[in-house]
Amino acid sequence: MIQLGLAVVAVVLIGYGILKWLKSSTNHGEFVEVPDFSKMSVIEMRKAVEDAGLRYQVLDSSNYNPEYPRFSILEQDPPAGNKVKSNRKIYFTVNPSGYKKVTVPDIIQVTQRNATSMLRAVGLDVQRVTYIDELGKDMVYQMKHKGKYLKPGDKIPKTSKIELICGNGTVPAKARIQADSQ
Repeated sequence: MIQLGLAVVAVVLIGYGILKWLKSSTNHGEFVEVPDFSKMSVIEMRKAVEDAGLRYQVLDSSNYNPEYPRFSILEQDPPAGNKVKSNRKIYFTVNPSGYKKVTVPDIIQVTQRNATSMLRAVGLDVQRVTYIDELGKDMVYQMKHKGKYLKPGDKIPKTSKIELICGNGTVPAKARIQADSQ
């Protein structure tokens, strides 16, 4: 009976000792509030993370957001205001330097309507349509971006504005002269 009582006391003391050790080694009840890192530059974020006693990891950059400065923090996990243990890792998504580049689709000899849909599908916009003397009415013959001619497969930034050069449905003067001379 005495041995059973000693065993119970030993289990209680060992359990109490383990709980005290866990409380001190895990900083039980000690929390750090996560600051708001949004729109901070990466350099500012690094200093703020260290000052708060936290660690960080930058995840792959997201899609470009023009409302945030370049190379600034878009998102963080856990969010600002959460209570976390010191030395906790915070995950960041950074705004890239600009829109990613997309490949210009092959819209030559495609109608203006279909070409506009194909361009929008990859994230490009039609800024204007210019007409030239060509037989195919509303058929795309060339494309321009910032005054330079584009070829299918060229890479330009997403959301770029494209000028389409389409036919107006009339026969070019050079073709009329050749047809008349025969």
